[in-house]
Amino acid sequence: MKDENCIFCKIIDCEIPSEKVYEDQTTYAFKDINPQAKVHIIIVPRNHYENVAQLAKADPKQLAHMVQVAQQLADEEFHGAYRLVFNTGEDAGQTVFHVHGHILTGEKLDE
Repeated sequence: MKDENCIFCKIIDCEIPSEKVYEDQTTYAFKDINPQAKVHIIIVPRNHYENVAQLAKADPKQLAHMVQVAQQLADEEFHGAYRLVFNTGEDAGQTVFHVHGHILTGEKLDE
């Protein structure tokens, strides 16, 4: 499932460049262009879902896999400590409506 107008679908398909840090058959991760931490990675499923609630309902195994990949990346970048944030809905700060997690790590984070 893809959305031809979605920026993240275009990034996954290499139509828009990104600094890839991980990919497999179901998941793609790349560096955020406006980092909020020393390491700020965006992790997305290759299939298009609008938000994390939709993904959890449709494909909970994919969501679990994304969390596993987040842990793997945090292990590589900063002794396993990380924050994983999913914004769901415009009022919560979601600006791209393709579910994506923000992996923040690489330094001690404030609360």
